[in-house]
Amino acid sequence: MELNAKPRKSQEKLAEGMIPAIAYNKENNVSFAIDKKAFDRAFRTQSTTGLFDITVEGGETFPALVKAVQMDKRKRVPMHVDFYMVTYGEPVEVSVPVHTTGKSQGVVMGGLLDIVVHNLAIVAPGPRRIPQELVVDVTKLVIGDHVTAGQIALPEGCKLVGDADQVVISVLPPRLSDGEAAAEQEAAQVAGLVAAGEITESEAAAVLDGEVSLDEVKASSENAESTEEA
Repeated sequence: MELNAKPRKSQEKLAEGMIPAIAYNKENNVSFAIDKKAFDRAFRTQSTTGLFDITVEGGETFPALVKAVQMDKRKRVPMHVDFYMVTYGEPVEVSVPVHTTGKSQGVVMGGLLDIVVHNLAIVAPGPRRIPQELVVDVTKLVIGDHVTAGQIALPEGCKLVGDADQVVISVLPPRLSDGEAAAEQEAAQVAGLVAAGEITESEAAAVLDGEVSLDEVKASSENAESTEEA
């Protein structure tokens, strides 16, 4: 996308509707001003993976990617932009968003789809070959399944940066209700008391079946111990 800019000197007061920006790489940096509304519209479409062809009035034209945007927290509009200059035909490292398609079988069964990592770092063979997104079909995933970074298909020529075993997407079991969580906690507590010999297996079964409360069983055991000691 083309973006027109005006040259800017440090601390120079900008015209209404313009915001300061800088573009740089290892060898060069250029300061300029861009139209706030024009950039905001373009950035909402392209994000950090879209290529900008920036033309500075009376100067050069160069391709660049958005590196960082300083936002006005109250108005939610850009206040300053950092661009990173790139070169056509040369590899470039970028962070690409991960999106899903389809409804997983695990979700149909009541599970939860968890996108653990929302962006993956990759190296694209050139600025014009940067994918806008990485789409993962989750239809066949069941509860307990996961997708790692290395399992996500990349466009031809692109390479993953980082750990291929990193979990990106998981299908989690359903969340327990308050009652289910309490029951699970009680079952674990009962099992621990049986293992410690504080209650019998038959008493444990009675508690889990709801025939008697755990407090009643413990009280009964304590009374029996007191009687024996007497």
